[in-house]
Amino acid sequence: MNKRHLLLLSALVVSALALVACGSSGSSDESEIEEAIETSATASDPANCTKLETLNFSEQSAGESGKAATEACEEEAKNPESNADSVAVSEVEVEGEKATAQAAISGGSFDGQTVVLALVKEGDQWKLNEITEFAKFDQAAIVRQFRAQLEKGGEGEPETIACIVEGIEETPQEELEEEVLSGDSTPIEELVESCS
Repeated sequence: MNKRHLLLLSALVVSALALVACGSSGSSDESEIEEAIETSATASDPANCTKLETLNFSEQSAGESGKAATEACEEEAKNPESNADSVAVSEVEVEGEKATAQAAISGGSFDGQTVVLALVKEGDQWKLNEITEFAKFDQAAIVRQFRAQLEKGGEGEPETIACIVEGIEETPQEELEEEVLSGDSTPIEELVESCS
């Protein structure tokens, strides 16, 4: 398994986390938040990485710091395959300049997942600040996405891909959720190394 293949795995995590980052307009905070999340999950625009996301969100998504996180986000935003087909926003709660919401995602690299998002308002703009947890975690869907990314990369031997997929399938759900949320690719890199 080479470095490019590891980058594909990391890109899946990044794309999974970056699915929820885009623009808003509307008369109330709740409708602005809903529109921002819905649009972000279904559209790609590298400008959204700074306009509609905090640096904290980009760092969580990319597993990088500072400018490198923003650049990774901008690069991932150019990949329309990671976009969701639709997203259903619910449980929007606003407290001053902070808010939370749930986003149930259909299609794209986060298909079947429902995430809890923390948002902050900077000036007139609501920005995604963090994915705090999964309200619904579909491990089988995550496994399918990893398998698709590995196969799409076309560089791994079928036995190696099968080994990696099996390792992900056998990871306890709570541990896999934490790995996806952390943006840390170390556990995946270790799995790839053990399968190579």
